[in-house]
Amino acid sequence: MMQSLVRSILHRAAAARRVALIAAASLPLAGCSALDSASNPLSSFFGGEKYKTEILPDVPADRIYDQGLARLGKKDYTGAAKKFGDLEKQYPNSGWSQKGLLMQTYSEYTEGKYDEAVATANRYIGLYPNSKDAPYIYYLAGMSYYNQIPDADRDQERAEKSVTIFNQLVEKFPKSEYVNDAKFKIQVAKDQLAAREMKVGRYYLEQSNYTAAINRFREVIGKYQSTRHTEEALFRLTEAYLRLGVVNEAQTAAAVLGHNYPDSQWYKDAYARLREGGFEPNEQRDSWISKLFRKTVG
Repeated sequence: MMQSLVRSILHRAAAARRVALIAAASLPLAGCSALDSASNPLSSFFGGEKYKTEILPDVPADRIYDQGLARLGKKDYTGAAKKFGDLEKQYPNSGWSQKGLLMQTYSEYTEGKYDEAVATANRYIGLYPNSKDAPYIYYLAGMSYYNQIPDADRDQERAEKSVTIFNQLVEKFPKSEYVNDAKFKIQVAKDQLAAREMKVGRYYLEQSNYTAAINRFREVIGKYQSTRHTEEALFRLTEAYLRLGVVNEAQTAAAVLGHNYPDSQWYKDAYARLREGGFEPNEQRDSWISKLFRKTVG
């Protein structure tokens, strides 16, 4: 009799388009007394409380997609993301799955679920790196980090990641419509990164830890020379080297500052500091400061 019952269950499963066996061992099936052994063979086979059969309708992909769009229209971004995610689950490795990942990324980004948007974007890029929508996916991932950039007092990991992704967008898809905005965002993010380095460098300077301060200011003129913080970084290098007694580097920092920003107040201040000690700006061509500027500008 047991074998006959099992064959009956398998026959029903084969006839159904989808049969999901849902384990609910930890939850009582309240309100399900009507689901007796006559209507559900599994009920008598497994004791009547732990398992039930559930027939899942086979929803066409276009209908799922339209349902996602409808939820987007109602600004139900969580519901939309779920619907678009269903396309990847139910129709993997298909054009609908690809469209679903794109729209899921957009839905998560729009709702401000940036970490989820980045994860979905990365999945899309891994599967469809050269698709026509790949530039937009890179842009959404970059913006997801960019929108989370904190002030200069806090860790700038997200700023660094936004720069990395936007740079990938610019390099991989130089003709994309998103390139110009990505370049602008790169500059803004780099300015924030430079601000962080300057803040820490000034702190070390105040603590008379001149070597540590110099290393921070060196990062600014090495990595973020196109930002507004470069002038001050060169002035602070002048100041730090003077306090260390390394006059030739102080003179070089001031000279490079004057050559590149002759009207800067920072240059006037650097010049005044040198004059207080009886020195003049004088660029030493073998200085790392001089070499770094020649390499970057050239």
